[in-house]
Amino acid sequence: ARAKTKTCTRGGASFPLPPDASKKSQEVPAEDFDIDMDAPETEKAAVAIQSQFRKFQTKKKTDDKS
Repeated sequence: ARAKTKTCTRGGASFPLPPDASKKSQEVPAEDFDIDMDAPETEKAAVAIQSQFRKFQTKKKTDDKS
């Protein structure tokens, strides 16, 4: 019997996956992050990330209309 090959499909194209690709993704443990949500640096970082994301969304909307 022939072994079935797993594939990844993106944008209509299909790519074969290595035989152990699905096993690797299951073996990676989740990482815990200890972030002090009350720290001023955390708040500054969140504001900076949100600002960049809003700029990205605005640019994306204007590019779509063009």
